[in-house]
Amino acid sequence: MNWAAFTSAEPDLAKTVEERFGAFTHHVLATLRKDGSPRTTGLEVRFLHGELWLGMMPDSFKALDLRRDPRFALQANPGEGQSMGGGDVRIAGRAVEVEDGDAKGAYVTEVEPPEPFHLFRTELTEVARTSVEDEKYLVLQIWKPGKPLRTIKRA
Repeated sequence: MNWAAFTSAEPDLAKTVEERFGAFTHHVLATLRKDGSPRTTGLEVRFLHGELWLGMMPDSFKALDLRRDPRFALQANPGEGQSMGGGDVRIAGRAVEVEDGDAKGAYVTEVEPPEPFHLFRTELTEVARTSVEDEKYLVLQIWKPGKPLRTIKRA
């Protein structure tokens, strides 16, 4: 399921997630190394044309990780201090490398990345948001394809 399908299924959560990612430029991407251990690296993301895009420098470790094993987790930069305005948001899924010249061309027109570069579109397996409500409740929203949004509230 791509970003457009998620947005259609859960527009309010999608808007919140995009706002959180839009608040800062750099975020944290987790991939799997060749030995299966986790790797975290900084990354810029783009929401364009109904897709969540991950662009990377040529032959970066994160790009090589995703070519070998497309599973990823992406966490929005929480920002300064401890306020976490809008909550903590995370996206998990699979990254599919884009080789199509027209698709990469459209991305280049919008983003103007340094070339050459790797470009991945994402297939979502989970979107999660953790926030605080009324300074009393921890609220966790979890969405998975084909399932209704699940909300857990703890005091």
